[in-house]
Amino acid sequence: MSRTRTALLAALVLVAGASGTAVAVTPSSDVGIAAIPCSVDYKVQNQWGTGFTAAVTITNNSAAKSSWAVKWSYAGNQQVTSGWNAKISQSGTAVTAANETYNGSLATGGSVSFGFNASYSGTNALPTTFTLDGVTCNVDDGSGGGGGGGTDPGTRVDNPYAGAKVYVNPEWSAKAAAETGGSRVAGQPTGVWLDRIAAINGVNGGMGLRAHLDAALAQKGTGEEVVQLVVYDLPGRDCAALASNGELGPTEIGRYESEFIDPIAAILADTKYASLRIVTTIEIDSLPNLVTNTGSKATATPQCDTMLANGNYVKGVGYALNKLGAIPNVYNYIDAGHHGWLGWDDNFAPSANLFYQAANAEGATVNDVAGFITNTANYSALKENNFTINDSVNGVSVRQSKWVDWNRYVDELSYAQAFRNQLVSVGFNSGIGMLIDTSRNGWGGSARPTGPGATTSVDTYVDGGRYDRRIQVGNWCNQSGAGLGERPQAAPATGIDAYVWMKPPGESDGSSTAIANDEGKGFDRMCDPTYTGNARNGNNMSGALPNAPLSGHWFSAQFQQLMANAYPPL
Repeated sequence: MSRTRTALLAALVLVAGASGTAVAVTPSSDVGIAAIPCSVDYKVQNQWGTGFTAAVTITNNSAAKSSWAVKWSYAGNQQVTSGWNAKISQSGTAVTAANETYNGSLATGGSVSFGFNASYSGTNALPTTFTLDGVTCNVDDGSGGGGGGGTDPGTRVDNPYAGAKVYVNPEWSAKAAAETGGSRVAGQPTGVWLDRIAAINGVNGGMGLRAHLDAALAQKGTGEEVVQLVVYDLPGRDCAALASNGELGPTEIGRYESEFIDPIAAILADTKYASLRIVTTIEIDSLPNLVTNTGSKATATPQCDTMLANGNYVKGVGYALNKLGAIPNVYNYIDAGHHGWLGWDDNFAPSANLFYQAANAEGATVNDVAGFITNTANYSALKENNFTINDSVNGVSVRQSKWVDWNRYVDELSYAQAFRNQLVSVGFNSGIGMLIDTSRNGWGGSARPTGPGATTSVDTYVDGGRYDRRIQVGNWCNQSGAGLGERPQAAPATGIDAYVWMKPPGESDGSSTAIANDEGKGFDRMCDPTYTGNARNGNNMSGALPNAPLSGHWFSAQFQQLMANAYPPL
């Protein structure tokens, strides 16, 4: 249906962040103007440490009214303290704004505005659902086609996980349920990995992208539903690890764009899926390699030097952000390594600067970035409770221990929160959120320390108290002793949009011996339990489990270990 710019603007839905800058998005193209009974522009105009000022404008697209009442609920502890141009009341998290005697008349197509001051602490998440006289606004009411219930398909919310279910991949769920004891976690949501071109349409009879999105619509019902995708096929992918090398050579940026990103974007832009909240994890591991494994560094590889020189990691990420970010219900989260990779001073700020460069490449802007994800498919503990980076033993700082080795961070939560601040400082939007992959960082079981280590030395103190029991923090493949971590949950901590299981537990990181395959996956000695290491893990043993299959293939023994060592326990 062709519509003029004026008609489109009449249907705009506006959502604003703390900066007060509104983002305007249209409903999906098959939804008629009259099908949206009302729209709400909720804008935070000013925000300070303990409070904020908001302005709200309602537009009525239904029959004329002589009185009106708008309702919404907060996800946090926001409390309205004063208001103007409306009678505002609040019960718990539920807010009602009703007309004053002088502004009750609201014509068809007419608008009315009011404002208020409110207090809060923690995160000031935007409301996601508004009603006008009991009718949900910003949503197709059914008379003009379009997607299912929930907020307007074109309205980006501050945190896509807030108030939403998350898609349970039926293929992963079936594998988990088939394991002894697996039914305890088979209902958890996990990421869907698009790790080669063929995965878009499905591999070996498995589900392709459309099949997953159709299944997500079926799971969705009338509420909100997040679908988690891992977009992972850069040219020269993961230049420092053979197990996760991809199918595209270092120079095949054209194929990446036309055969991988473009088809994904075309599917995600289908208005059939406009009511889903689609979270995309953009290209894990690759950008951080340009900071840590290039040039004169001891950890440098020729492959990473090539990717730094040709610029195709930056170009590819920028292209993906631009294409996918143009779709109103897609939320891009860029991979940000983990604390045991980028937590050192030499890596921390340079990584944020590189990510900013990529977010402004190939037509992308920071507005295409919803946030970042840390610890994807890794094992770093969420929170080390038995020591902090500020502790010392006999006058020796924890930073000088062999385990910490001068890092600024000892766990993922502190790293993710600090890195978020760094990212905002270099130019990313202040509303960005972080995801932390907690699928395999629980480190529970009988070997989990119950308190600090002995104060004989800084090493006994740290090693005796740390939950993360890897031999070295650089070990990443099928780690012995690991367990399931925190279950997926929305807004668990300041600045964190969600804990997620982006890596499906039970899927291998790489084979422990060379296995011939047509998936572009090499054999990395870091997956060999007999390997004595390299510069990237301090020449330590790999800590990998034996008898592992190719990366992404089901690894029953690992899944059983993850359940046995889960923390919190199952």
